Amino acid sequence: MGDPREPPEGAPDGGSGSDDEFRSVVFDESFVRAARIQELSARERLAGTDRAIRTRIGLGPFGTLPRQAVALLLVVLLAFAAAVYFGVSAPHRQASPPFGRQLTTGLVALGPAAPVAAVPDPAHPFAALPAGYAEGAAGLALPAGSATAHFTRTEVGRALSVVQRYLVASALAPATLERSGSAEARALLTPGEQGQYDESIRHPLDDRHHAATGWLVRFDPGQVALATDTVQAAGAVRIGEAGNDILAIDTDHTFVYAVRAAGTAEGPVSLYTVRRDLRFEFDRLDLGSDRLRLVDAVVQAGPTACGAPMGGYLQPLLAGAGAAAAGAVDPGDRSRPAWQLCGVLGPLARP
Repeated sequence: MGDPREPPEGAPDGGSGSDDEFRSVVFDESFVRAARIQELSARERLAGTDRAIRTRIGLGPFGTLPRQAVALLLVVLLAFAAAVYFGVSAPHRQASPPFGRQLTTGLVALGPAAPVAAVPDPAHPFAALPAGYAEGAAGLALPAGSATAHFTRTEVGRALSVVQRYLVASALAPATLERSGSAEARALLTPGEQGQYDESIRHPLDDRHHAATGWLVRFDPGQVALATDTVQAAGAVRIGEAGNDILAIDTDHTFVYAVRAAGTAEGPVSLYTVRRDLRFEFDRLDLGSDRLRLVDAVVQAGPTACGAPMGGYLQPLLAGAGAAAAGAVDPGDRSRPAWQLCGVLGPLARP
């Protein structure tokens, strides 16, 4: 029998009957694709082109990929380029407001019923205060921590410590009172409130949410100076809960400051009184990070002229100044916000 590798008609004339001499050359599909030249199609030859072949464009390693793979790769590259373009050029959305309650503030000016009197002895400006006031942090009278229904004694004590630090930073520190320092108080707030705090300090407004004086006691350094760094305080603190996971601490303090006109080191000294009724709240994350959330602040301050702007700075009437006491409130007059109130400053009673 013949060699099964030979054609049925036998080997062609002059042939060896074997393909051994051509076995080292294999024209498979990959070899053809990799060729740098390509024969024109029948239609291209009929069109009368001068050349019978054309040079293929080299695509490097991509030249051997199937057409479908090349097309898919191009689609992916175009999609990626479009995503990058629109991500860079699209306008950025404003960040969502922080989670949690935000501070609500009420400011009440207390106008004097008579001209503001200077203290008799500027070296001892608080001598006429009733008993019960104490100097600085001693007047805050924070209680010892005791457990509530859902918070341990240790957790309550930790919250009270943060509250005390905030009260000192926001109402007793000279850097805050007359130099508009704000970093120390800000550092004690939760990150969710720091944005509102920053906006209140940069652009204070008496709109119930962005008054700098809702967060801090501060005076305009160009108008008012402290006659002494000492501040007298008295008040009370209440501990409760605003839910199973929220610890609430309410503080109600009266602060008395000795003030004089800025730039007059020997000028007359008068007293200025500020009552701050504040609510602080803590969740367990706040307790773990020694941060607090100030959610409500009511501030009464006087002697201050009724109608004086109090959102940026408290506005003491100094010794010798006088102002009309608060008049009747017309509920039909809607030219001023309903929350802007003015009262009459009376003598300080024993706390």
